[in-house]
Amino acid sequence: MPQLPDDLDAVAVRRWCSLALDALGRERAEIDAINVYPIADGDTGTNLYLTLESAAAAVEAVFAAHETGATAPATADAVRAMAHGALIGARGNSGTILAQLLRGMAGVLADGGDAAHLRLALTSAADAARQAVAHPVEGTVLTVAAEAAEAARGEDPDLRTVVTAAYDGARAALARTPEQLAVLGRAGVVDAGGRGLVAVLGALVETVTGQAPVRGPRTASGNAAKAPVTVDGGSVVRLPVGGTPVEGVTEGGLPASAPVEGPLDCPEDGAAGPAFEVIYLLEARDEQVARLRTRLDALGDSLVVVGGDGLWHVHVHVDDAGAAVEAGVEAGRPYRIRITHFATESGHDVRVQAEPAQRAVVVVVPGDGLAGLCTEAGATTVIARPGEPPASGELVDAIRRAHAREVVLLPNDAALRHTAAAAAEQARTEGVRVALVPTRAAVQGIAALAVHEPDRGFDEDVVAMTAAAGATRYAELAVAERQSWTMAGICQAGDILGLIDGDVAVIGSDVPHTARTVLDRMLAAGGELVTLVLGEDVPDALADALEEHVREGHLAVDTVVYRGGHQRAPLLIGVE
Repeated sequence: MPQLPDDLDAVAVRRWCSLALDALGRERAEIDAINVYPIADGDTGTNLYLTLESAAAAVEAVFAAHETGATAPATADAVRAMAHGALIGARGNSGTILAQLLRGMAGVLADGGDAAHLRLALTSAADAARQAVAHPVEGTVLTVAAEAAEAARGEDPDLRTVVTAAYDGARAALARTPEQLAVLGRAGVVDAGGRGLVAVLGALVETVTGQAPVRGPRTASGNAAKAPVTVDGGSVVRLPVGGTPVEGVTEGGLPASAPVEGPLDCPEDGAAGPAFEVIYLLEARDEQVARLRTRLDALGDSLVVVGGDGLWHVHVHVDDAGAAVEAGVEAGRPYRIRITHFATESGHDVRVQAEPAQRAVVVVVPGDGLAGLCTEAGATTVIARPGEPPASGELVDAIRRAHAREVVLLPNDAALRHTAAAAAEQARTEGVRVALVPTRAAVQGIAALAVHEPDRGFDEDVVAMTAAAGATRYAELAVAERQSWTMAGICQAGDILGLIDGDVAVIGSDVPHTARTVLDRMLAAGGELVTLVLGEDVPDALADALEEHVREGHLAVDTVVYRGGHQRAPLLIGVE
């Protein structure tokens, strides 16, 4: 059993994220099944899980960066990473609100993790989430967050008392949501987003006390709301909130044996609502975002804009998806744009799908330039921006977007091997045949994509792509952030590092000289084609100079140059 924390330090934050992810993983399907507001699309549990997965991955990255150190990361680093990870990985209305809740908490917990700071953090989180929603509605996760913060108020200096009070307050608030929001009362369910927040707070209780709390909502009197359950037509689960506990009901409030087919419909609601869900990350100034909120609010509903410090996550339901994206372009630089088309079918909101293609390629790329190149080649792309590696949920989303019976997945980063494997496994459970080619760099992915032939057999195609990637040596240039020991000697902050196949092989003082040295070392072992991928700040003159250098020193070697756009490394090199 882990040592119980006296305050929320970085280690406790890491454990909280892990436990919360486990809790949402267990309850994801049940939360999906009771999702009726604001859209009955049956994905609230999944969206919360994917958002928390991104937050947990960001915290793990902070700890990975401190593996060689004697101490754990600072609490401020851990909570800020948690908030940032949730922001960039937020999914749907519920995930976007959860991201703002975590951001609100992080702003306070960065200064301290004792009981007093946690009280302030809960209040800050509830206030921040409410402000992010254009038209707050009671009986939702906003209410649950507010009442959790209210229940935690007081002077008790014990951290365990504060988290337990917040959890109990959230459970009581959750049980009352059907009384506050008519759509929940008609469906006989509690708010799905609120239930997800209860799971996250339950994980915080377990982190601090060492004991998992009793799961499920509580009534206002404090009794567990394990109510009798009725099943409409043998398929749709309805959950009355009142009543007495009965055997055969799970801790989450669903019957142990009843079939669950979501989402629940609410035929009394009438209007179908907007046709599209639009989500994107946005780099913009505060004053631009204020104008954006006004414009998007006029275009649709379910508007939630969260973030700050120049980076925002935008979520809205609209009929004119193009106008929503255009509004983002006018405000700043939108990216990771996701548009989901809803269509009304028997009272449900469902995604419209055409007949799947036979085969597709999903590729992770480090910048906009390569994304365009790979898209032109027919691939579905996922952009891994500096400091923002995609979570497995984002890769699963891309596999779904590819909409094919067979998919070849190119992660293009050794650090993504486990993430990509998890995404492939998830997609296989959904009936997609997925082959993971373990590419470790973008230039290997380019080589694999170049030999892809969708008309030949799947296994044959995968073998050819794997062989092409394996025959491509890769290198990149990076700027040293601090003094460090490397395989090539000691580097100083600001040095240019030439990494060949993942290891530092050259330490230089400038990009041109280091690039030439790296090329010579790679070509000393032979090669027929050099691929150069330039970052957005690298001048074309460098590419011309390197191409001339290769031509003069290696007569039989061709060179191809691509613009990578905004990417971590100023230069990527491939030799095949």
